[in-house]
This record gives sequence, structure tokens and C-alpha cells, in this order.
Amino acid sequence: MSVSEIKIFDTTLRDGEQSPGVNLNKMEKLEIAKQLERLGVDVMEAGFPASSQGDFEAVKLIADTIKDASVTGLARTVKSDIDIAWEALKNTAEPRIHVFLATSPIHMTYKLRMTPEQVIEQSVEMVKYAKKKFPQIEWSAEDATRSDWKFLAQIIEKVIDAGATVINLPDTVGYTTPEEYGKMFRYIREHVPNIDKVSLSCHCHDDLGMAVANSLAAVENGVTQVEGTINGIGERAGNAALEEVAVALHIRSDFYPHRTNLNLREIKRTSDLVSKLTGMYVQANKAVIGRNAYAHESGIHQDGVLKNAQTYEIITPELVGVSSNTLFLGKHSGRHAFRDKVESFGMELTKEQLQEAFTRFKQLTDRKKEVTDDDIYTIVMDIKTEASAVSKYQLESFQVQYGTNNIPTATVVLTTPDGETLQQACTGSGSVEALYKTLNELIDEELTLLDYQINSVGGGKDALAESHVQLQVNDKVFHGRGSAQDVLEASANAFLNAVNRYVIQQHSQLVKEAVK
Repeated sequence: MSVSEIKIFDTTLRDGEQSPGVNLNKMEKLEIAKQLERLGVDVMEAGFPASSQGDFEAVKLIADTIKDASVTGLARTVKSDIDIAWEALKNTAEPRIHVFLATSPIHMTYKLRMTPEQVIEQSVEMVKYAKKKFPQIEWSAEDATRSDWKFLAQIIEKVIDAGATVINLPDTVGYTTPEEYGKMFRYIREHVPNIDKVSLSCHCHDDLGMAVANSLAAVENGVTQVEGTINGIGERAGNAALEEVAVALHIRSDFYPHRTNLNLREIKRTSDLVSKLTGMYVQANKAVIGRNAYAHESGIHQDGVLKNAQTYEIITPELVGVSSNTLFLGKHSGRHAFRDKVESFGMELTKEQLQEAFTRFKQLTDRKKEVTDDDIYTIVMDIKTEASAVSKYQLESFQVQYGTNNIPTATVVLTTPDGETLQQACTGSGSVEALYKTLNELIDEELTLLDYQINSVGGGKDALAESHVQLQVNDKVFHGRGSAQDVLEASANAFLNAVNRYVIQQHSQLVKEAVK
């Protein structure tokens, strides 16, 4: 039995970022892109260049940086979208564009207000236009699974003739079932005469919990590219989780005669990075990468695993990069050992960044007996993803008084972007509320806390705390994260991180207006 290759198309930075409350800055996107490159994805969709100036800049930066993966951007079937995408992607080794137009009756009637003939005409015209610039063109039939199959076959034949190289049939609203999805691809392969000129791609959403199953059904029926996201993040219930698809193909190679180019040992690190930067924690029982994926609670299971791991463990932790050895360095470790560890993460730091990271590491060793890889990774990533040198709010000091018989009171000293040092104290029903009320009083913006999460980095009573918040600043929502050994300090850092994202955005807009 011959083994065929399945291309992995990652859309974490586009479809994944459309998750509610997720807004990654340019440097965070770049770090995720670099890790996706280490993971071995074939194609990464870096964003939607025409959607905003920030997205354009991020896509261009990624396209100019990534060398071992094909970088693409999303575009509507509109000339201006295609032109903007070209400007962002033209310096890549293999410029690639992803254009889409809806084909389902409900979308054509109510959203597009176009006839089927008009949809065909516009798709063909814009694929021809894109072909003048891009050698690789993926065309997507949005809401394909609720489209008429005869119409799909008709439009696909015409866009292939126009120059499309990949045809994607997405389950945009997570409506289909594995049997239906497989039959649709079989129908297209049998009824489109020029289908052999293109690759077929699937793109599944998880609204009914079948995104991975649908993706595998597509592979069984001739699809050679699978689209999805890390951890399955995305709009609504999310996308197909690529790590689940890849591991399923690997573990069940007896059933699926296919392989991917993914380095499976990079899965856990990629998952952790995406979780950290998006603030979307992975549920404990998540397949492949959840913290309980390799835990065995019942006595019968434990006994079986001790005798032979394969009794209850079909995936070894090592396969996806989960290591039981988390001990890293201690207070006597030197700069050279620290640098070697950072390099083992596949990260490059400037001299200044390395010095800052080493300083934070040394400060942590004074308070924490065992410093783990996760601790170091958190420190380094916080430094690597700082988006701008723009003057921001800085936490100088804080103090929280709290007790069972006392009203929680927080006192905060803060430096504003203008360089002014302010001090304020407020009470609250709890220590975090008191701290956040005080910060709110010191910041001259309308602030509304939408979500607050606290988590530990690793285990142990001296573990680093990591906080994530969603904060509405005036009329815009920003995600913020912060880490520290103290829970309240991590919470304050996350709050200010969200506010500072707003400050950076406002500064960028002022600079652009001044240039105009």
C-alpha cells in the first residue's frame, strides 16, 4: 500500500484569531508563525491583509520572515483585496493567495444578493486577476456543505480553467457529517472533468463536534490538504484541531495510508504557545494535548499501564513533546547555560533581550526552588512579544491589605505614558477587585473588565502565576496577559498589558495621521 502526503494548512493566525476576545499583536503573531514553521506546517494563513493596517503589517512581516513554509493571506473576490494581499506577500518564495466567495443558496440570496451566474462570473474574473500576480491560488466555496452539488461542480470547473491551483470546500458553519462530507468530495472528483489539475482541500468547523472526524472523512475521499488550527481555536466552536488530525493519521497509519510533514514532537510546545498568547486555555481532557490526556485515575487502568503502557495508552507523551523531566536551572546556573536553554526552544534573542531574560530568571531563582522549562519559556515569551517601545503605563509598586475581618484595600503607584507618577488607594469586595478598581481610578480611560482568568505555570506551591483578561477600553476590546510569582502582581500586569495595547494602537493611529 502506497503512502501519500497530506499537506497541513494552518489558519491559527487568521481563522483562529477570529475567536472572541483574541487580538494578537504583530510580534505575538510572528512568534506563533516561527513556531508553526518549526512544527512543519506546509502552508500558514497569516491573516487577512485587507481587513486592517495591523493585519497587513503582520502578514507582511511573517511573509518576509518565514522561509520553510508557504505563507498565504485571505482575500475576498475583490481587486483591491487581491492587490493588498500581493503587497503583503510578494516577497515570499512562493506567493500564494486564498480567495473565497459563498456558493450556498442562503448566502447568495441573503448575504451576497447575487445570482448563481453572478457568483460564477465574479469568481472566474477574480481568479484570472489573481493569476496575473500569484502562481498559487486557492479558491474556496464558502458554505460549500450547504451548497447544491451540481452548482459546485459547475463553478469549480470554471475557476480551475481560470487558474486556481487548490479548491477548498469548507464546512463553514460546522453543519455536515463525515458520511455527507466524504460523499461531496467523491461527487466533485467524479463530476468535475479537470479536477486532476488541482489539489482538494477541506476546512471544517466544530459546531456539532465533528470537525476532526469530517476532516478525516475528507482525506478518505481524496482530499490532499487539511485546514485547521492549533488547539482547534476559531470562531464559535472553533476549527478542526490540527494536532488531533496529525496524530490520528500517525497512530492509525494502518487505516490511513497517509503521512504529514509535521514534527509531532513540537505539538505540545506549539499548543502551549498558542494557548499562552491567545489566553484560550486548553481543557484538561482535550485529546492529544490536554493535561489529563496521559493521566490514569482508576486502579484498573493504573495497574494495566504499570504492566504494559499500551494497555490503556495509545499515544506516548513523548510523541507530542510532553516531557516528564521539567527541572531546568537553579540559582547557581550561569548565563551560558541559560542561553543554551533559550536556544533549545528555537528562539533567538538580542543581547539586550537575553540580559533582561537572564535578570528575570535570577530574580525568580531567589524565590523559587525549582525553575522549569515552562517558567523560562514564559519569561522569554513575555519579552519577545512586547510590541512596541512606545511609552506605556508602568506599575511601580502596589500593596494589598486583606484579611477575614478587614475590607480589602489596594494601594498602587503607577507611571503614566506621559511620565507622571500617580498614587491611589481603593477598596473592594475582594483583593483583585480592590486592585482593579485602583488601577481603573489611575487610568484616564473608560474601562470595563469582561473576563478574568488565573492559571499556574507548571505545578507546585511556588509556581508562576499567569493571568489573562479581556478589557474593554473605551469602545474597543483588548486581551491582556501577565505573569509573576504573585497572583495579584500577575493580575495587575495582565490588566495593564490590555490597557497598553490600546495605548500602542492609539499611538500608531496618530503617527499614520501625521504622515498623511
